[in-house]
Amino acid sequence: MGGVYLVHLVVMVLSLGVLAGTLCQVDDGSENGTTAVYIVTLKQAPASHYYGELRKNTNVFKHGVPRNPKQSHNPRNDSRSNQSSSSYIARVHDSLLRRVLRGEKYLKLYSYHYLINGFAVLVTPEQANKLSRRKEVANVALDFSVRTATTHTPQFLGLPQGAWPKAGGYETAGEGIVIGFIDTGIDPSHPSFSDDSSLNSYPVPSHFSGICEVTRDFPSGSCNRKLIGARHFAASAITRGIFNSSQDYASPFDGDGHGTHTASVAAGNHGIPVIVARHHFGNASGMAPRAHVAVYKALYKSFGGFAADVVAAIDQAAQDGVDVLSLSITPNRRPPGIATFFNPIDMALLSAVKAGIFAVQAAGNTGPSPKSMSSFSPWIFTVGAASHDRAYSNSIILGNNVTIHGVGLAPGTHKNTMLTLISALHALNNETTVATDMYVGECQDSSNFNRDLVKGNLLICSYSIRFVLGLSTIKQAIATAKNLSAAGVVFYMDPFVIGFQLNPIPMRVPGIIIPSPDDSKVLLQYYNSSLERNETTKKITRFGSVASILGGLKANYSNSAPKVMFYSARGPDPEDNFLDDADILKPNLVAPGNLIWAAWSSLGTDSVEFQGENFALMSGTSMAAPHIAGLAALIKQKFPSFSPAAIASALSTTASLYDNNGGPIMAQRAYSNPDINQSPATPFDMGSGFVNATAALDPGLIFDSGYDDYMSFLCGINGSSPVVLNYTGQNCLSYNSTINGTDLNLPSITIAKLYQSKTVQRSVTNIAGGETYKVGWSAPYGVTIKVAPTRFCIASGERQTLSVFFDAKMNSSTASYGRIGLFGDQGHVVNIPLSVIVKVTYNTTTNI
Repeated sequence: MGGVYLVHLVVMVLSLGVLAGTLCQVDDGSENGTTAVYIVTLKQAPASHYYGELRKNTNVFKHGVPRNPKQSHNPRNDSRSNQSSSSYIARVHDSLLRRVLRGEKYLKLYSYHYLINGFAVLVTPEQANKLSRRKEVANVALDFSVRTATTHTPQFLGLPQGAWPKAGGYETAGEGIVIGFIDTGIDPSHPSFSDDSSLNSYPVPSHFSGICEVTRDFPSGSCNRKLIGARHFAASAITRGIFNSSQDYASPFDGDGHGTHTASVAAGNHGIPVIVARHHFGNASGMAPRAHVAVYKALYKSFGGFAADVVAAIDQAAQDGVDVLSLSITPNRRPPGIATFFNPIDMALLSAVKAGIFAVQAAGNTGPSPKSMSSFSPWIFTVGAASHDRAYSNSIILGNNVTIHGVGLAPGTHKNTMLTLISALHALNNETTVATDMYVGECQDSSNFNRDLVKGNLLICSYSIRFVLGLSTIKQAIATAKNLSAAGVVFYMDPFVIGFQLNPIPMRVPGIIIPSPDDSKVLLQYYNSSLERNETTKKITRFGSVASILGGLKANYSNSAPKVMFYSARGPDPEDNFLDDADILKPNLVAPGNLIWAAWSSLGTDSVEFQGENFALMSGTSMAAPHIAGLAALIKQKFPSFSPAAIASALSTTASLYDNNGGPIMAQRAYSNPDINQSPATPFDMGSGFVNATAALDPGLIFDSGYDDYMSFLCGINGSSPVVLNYTGQNCLSYNSTINGTDLNLPSITIAKLYQSKTVQRSVTNIAGGETYKVGWSAPYGVTIKVAPTRFCIASGERQTLSVFFDAKMNSSTASYGRIGLFGDQGHVVNIPLSVIVKVTYNTTTNI
């Protein structure tokens, strides 16, 4: 559900608190309108505002080791899923609802109390209006829908030789760190999440207090010392009548596959054999194989998810004590209002960041258009998708010595023997015609064909739009071929299916899919020209075409990589629904997201071709985000006191700007023929660059910022004061000064509109030994810049302020890019990307 697979672009959602399930009604209660779910925020501060600092100060790990390393307790099971909250704050919520909606029907779904003080409630618009007028109420927001957006990637990222040894090896990489996943759940039986893969002690972190729900689908014992927390949130979906318990599972169990996949990318056990369709594709490992997993299911196969459920999941994860939060989900629409940052999910994540939680989100699979970004706020680390160097190629050699390339994780024909080709349309039995079944060429039903004609030959089948829609499947065509004793299958692309990108698909028999319509024509022309027919009856008397399938099971590692994938969402970051540009760089980074092997749920239905398999090969920004979540766990393990912003800085400033051949990272620019339509990536394609896992553990300098900085930024948005008060309960007047996006101490500088000149400051802190840095830069086109100082010495723990002077030298509305580099004499290199969009010089009346 959350990846780009075959030709699909798919995306996902979020959740937060304790289900109350309290239905209140009166004898004559009549509804005044259509009911809907609203998220109501109160002005009183939530629990985390009082206890967040205590948590940060009392739960510090020394290099990932808990205060009591001998502690080895198991996670708690809890059979009371969706239990009513008995907390004081929940009682306050109930009291308010009774007083305001006296004698009327309503249904409270959740009480949020840790990150935000509020609740989700099913009411009419008139009732929502009543609530909004109460002095205790800060904000009332309509609920909205959301959607889902490695065997080799640890090697491609250099983990075995770099980051893992720095953490003591893969046996301890990530230990003591809890990664929370807001996703479609998890399959607890998968070996990627067992806790018996090592003889070493594996204690549950003492700072984590989460539970494991117990249901028929998720029985007692599903959790262990690896999978230490599991809950599900679906109240908003249930009130809409769209929750299908038999398909969606009212438990943390993953009936989709997406959540199991993303969790194993970040924190799956090391060295798990990847066996699909009886073929071995290597061994899998998460980025932080010793990290702990906590699952908060708020997304579902049949409908995606809703913000009320996602906010509840986020709130619970923060209260439980996760260190990193991974969200491979995005909203289905751009949030309305004065700024995209003001939405329930982003504001809940702001409170999570205040509590010290590093939040990672997928950029979305809506690229390659500009401003297609679906993750907006500067406190959220947004990840785009890039390729890595592994590829699976398959080929078919025709009898006329023409070789056609294709895809398919399939074996080749025996000893590359030339076998007869026969089209499905020429192998019909006497009862079947194209007139009676116009899709018979897709080979979905073996009863339509003459087994004697097909046996021992290569069956040619068509790949049409119906495969894209899921109405026909490769798996069923393979079953047809096996039932007919075919030696293999060749799929040609229907000419109406243009420009789609096909992921390799597992096949248990020799097979290949030819994704190019032009190459498909070459195959069919050769096949038709080799047919011999009776001159009188025109019936085929001999099938003269032959071919050999080489097979696609063996990977090659020669591709230029990384490159930004066509589907990865792009900046600039849209500040509002008018598509004004924010002074914030998005995405923050790109990471491997294309063709990622990872764990799959035993009952996962998101990809038909991987149903029943333990692993799946998926693509999307959904797969990129958990790579960063796992790497963030390694940073948190090494630097326990790092703030979320410091972790983001370490990842960003050390990112790579070049591919494995030393050239610039490229970005695909079109959905059709993306490898032809590509050009060097800009910061709006790749953020700071491609993640460098080893360098991120030794960044030298960091750019830090915190909750108050983000609040000053939000208060600096024109007209935002009442909205900030509504969401946070804090008055902007309490902040002596406000700032804009360029003033945030981010490891990048983005200027949406440069009127004449501007000075921007950045502050860096040295977390390494004393070092002398030289400063170099390249200015964006149409702009001159100067940086001061151009050289500085900085001791360990000291801070240094950099002033960057921008001066527009031309009028232009075309974005241009540059970089600042800080080069330390001890080997540290700090990369700061620059982006300037609109440029206006002095004395001009030009309309930009």
